[in-house]
Amino acid sequence: MRINKYLAECGIASRRGCDEIIKEKRVKVNGRVCDLGTEVDENNDSVSVDGKKVARAKKFEYYIMNKPKGCVCTVKDDKGRKTVMDFLPKNTARIFPVGRLDYDSEGLLIFTNDGDLANRLTHPSSEIPKTYLVRIEGTIDDKSLIALRNGVVIDGQKTNKSNIRVIEEGKDYTKLNVTITEGKNREIRKMFESVGKNVTFLKRIKIGDLRLTGLDRGAYQRRGLLPSERLIWKDPKLPIPKTVTDN
Repeated sequence: MRINKYLAECGIASRRGCDEIIKEKRVKVNGRVCDLGTEVDENNDSVSVDGKKVARAKKFEYYIMNKPKGCVCTVKDDKGRKTVMDFLPKNTARIFPVGRLDYDSEGLLIFTNDGDLANRLTHPSSEIPKTYLVRIEGTIDDKSLIALRNGVVIDGQKTNKSNIRVIEEGKDYTKLNVTITEGKNREIRKMFESVGKNVTFLKRIKIGDLRLTGLDRGAYQRRGLLPSERLIWKDPKLPIPKTVTDN
């Protein structure tokens, strides 16, 4: 089995996340630093990350959090900043955040040790829709809205088409619902910057059909699984976190 797939099944990160960990030379197989092409035999090889031996997860875990602003979506941070893991109990099973919300953004975040699910949720080919509540400074004209919906160029690449709807306009602000199918770094902020608008508030409220309701900022829930929810990601073989409901 390829090393990144094995690490994902051990609940270290998604496969793409595991690739980065391997590139950072943090993974050893039988005491030797490995590379992306390394194959492992889970019955005979010893695999460690950051000096700690890892093993395949015996049970998949799923958590949902309402991420607050002022923390990063990583297991640990080299700069010493607060991470989303600081909001979980110390005895929580080895899980990791799926995807990311930037330091100044908040909202729905999934945690799991299910590497295959994490890979599906974050891989660009899946095009899982994610919906955000966005507030910008000032008003926005129809020309800019049309450009954003059709795709704008950020970091040298054109974004996919998006669904953008104005939900409230004030004298010096506009609130919008924005749905995208990508997950590029600071994508929504950069999209609005491309049409001369500054985002002052960004909150993810939905991933696929999974909605964020009933959780205070920084609160989390461990979720069970329902068979019907496996259809959320259009793959009945994949387990899905239970939809958050109002308390």
